Amino acid sequence: MKKLARSAAALVSAAALALTGAAPCLGQTTVMTANAVDTNNDDWLHAKGSRLYDMNGNEVWLTGANWFGFNCTECVPHYLWSGDIDDMVKDIADRGVNVLRLPVSTELLYNWMIGDPDPIGSVNPNDDPSYPFNIDLINPDGSIANSQQTFDVLLAKCKQYGVKAFIDIHSPESNNSGHNYGIWYGKSFKGRDGKNVEVTTDLWIETLAWCADHYKNDDTLIGFDLKNEPHSTYGGAPVDAIWDDSDKPNNWKKAAEDCADAILAKNPHALILIEGVEGFEGHGAWWGGNLRGVAKYPVMPKAGTSQIVYSPHDYGPVVSQQTWFEKNFTEETLLDDYWRDTWAYLVEKDMYPLLIGEWGGRLDGGKNEQWLGLIRDYMIKNHINHTFWCLNDDSGDTGGLWKDIRFSATAGADGKIEGNTMIIWDEEKYETYYYPAIWKTQKSKKFIGLDHQVALGKNGISLNEFYSSYASSEGSNIDNGKTSSGTPVVSESGTTTTTTVTTTSNTSTSTTSTTSTSVSTVSNRLYGDANLSGDVDLADAILIMQALANPNKYGQNGTDAHHITEEGAACGDVDGEKGLTGDDAMVIQMKLIGKYDKLPIA
Repeated sequence: MKKLARSAAALVSAAALALTGAAPCLGQTTVMTANAVDTNNDDWLHAKGSRLYDMNGNEVWLTGANWFGFNCTECVPHYLWSGDIDDMVKDIADRGVNVLRLPVSTELLYNWMIGDPDPIGSVNPNDDPSYPFNIDLINPDGSIANSQQTFDVLLAKCKQYGVKAFIDIHSPESNNSGHNYGIWYGKSFKGRDGKNVEVTTDLWIETLAWCADHYKNDDTLIGFDLKNEPHSTYGGAPVDAIWDDSDKPNNWKKAAEDCADAILAKNPHALILIEGVEGFEGHGAWWGGNLRGVAKYPVMPKAGTSQIVYSPHDYGPVVSQQTWFEKNFTEETLLDDYWRDTWAYLVEKDMYPLLIGEWGGRLDGGKNEQWLGLIRDYMIKNHINHTFWCLNDDSGDTGGLWKDIRFSATAGADGKIEGNTMIIWDEEKYETYYYPAIWKTQKSKKFIGLDHQVALGKNGISLNEFYSSYASSEGSNIDNGKTSSGTPVVSESGTTTTTTVTTTSNTSTSTTSTTSTSVSTVSNRLYGDANLSGDVDLADAILIMQALANPNKYGQNGTDAHHITEEGAACGDVDGEKGLTGDDAMVIQMKLIGKYDKLPIA
């Protein structure tokens, strides 16, 4: 968590146009069984402009919360010592949390990678029939689940109840105060293999790439927040985290770009969440909050920017007093004094999606609550994704959404003993500041999940349910993304897709008919037009990346109706080197943002 801003914000310098890409709207035929666990691996997301979309081009809104503990020496989410994991995840879903940010450490991932995960601490699962507590954390041989097994149980519970998750590298080593250390490398620990391990940039990247590869077929884990709050030497780091175009080892922009490349090489569908730094060109911000550098030096992975989400943190005066709180502040003064130039411009200029990875704080009846209400309303109006800090109450300067958790075992009418977790929420904090910013339908107030099939808890619906039954009739608390059943939608690939959805009490069946625009091979080909739509745009770069990442589906002999053709591949080969590669997609993007006057091949 948090931090000191070095100086007041000022107006941003000239902003360079940054680039995002979106996959074309792809027609699909899907048969779904109500309440079935989704195993189709079809819930990955991508960015276009400042919004996030599902595979069908429908807008989504990530409205979640943080649950820390895997990053700590206990190596397990906190409060599992007093609550059952099934009860807790179910309650999280029932309260409308559609995504969890899960802090971890590089040390934790290293031990998973070498096949020797840490044991978990402070949790005492019990399978005694008289007191059944966290029995999901007991292995068939009677041993207690280790940290990775616990993580896998948590993901399975999230999948069951319609919740998505992403991890955040909160610190290099497992440390309950590790967030104070400002950079991603430079700490050491003793691995479970007995080795003294120094966390280098290469090791940090290696562990994240391993994790991306290991979980690439489970779309419950949708992304990776590369490093929590890069900041200054305050907290023990030897150097400040910086953001520029250099090859300096402490250049966070370069490190994030290299790490994104490694992750996307393993899983091209994962979201890459990139926090800011503390200082940029004399302007200070919260730790992890300063994204001024994106205007000059955007992170540009080789695969393009369709998976990039920028993730600042923002807090009120209860965490630390700042100059922008020294007046009777309003939304406009916060924008003028700090938000706009520090991070809000990315959404206002429709450049990249934002996810406020941490916001929250204690209720003070005064300025902190004033700030909470203002940032809540700004995120709603501008469709800014967010994860509230935090669920568990043992965060010293902010508190949490939970006030108390109690477990008991009682006998039912049939004499069977059942465990029950009572979770006492801070209802005022939840109802006043968090609940209004949860994605839900306008009239019926159904929580909207990010899984296409599984509803979000008992009070929610799935993504397919929303777009088939609710989007056209009542919409949601984001103002677009309404797609009426049977309404033609023209995709970026130049095709017309008509979706018809029928629903019964037991099953929902979605069928799609697609009419493709036929483009003949011509001698005077339009270079860059990989999808043969007649224009060169972001969809062309995305199709090239899809063809390279998944040739069986999107390659020249791919099964998808919108796979790249032989002529499309010839049109897309623009970098001056023969053969279609990721460089071709990058060249097209650079041309679109004005970095190139013309394509090299042309």
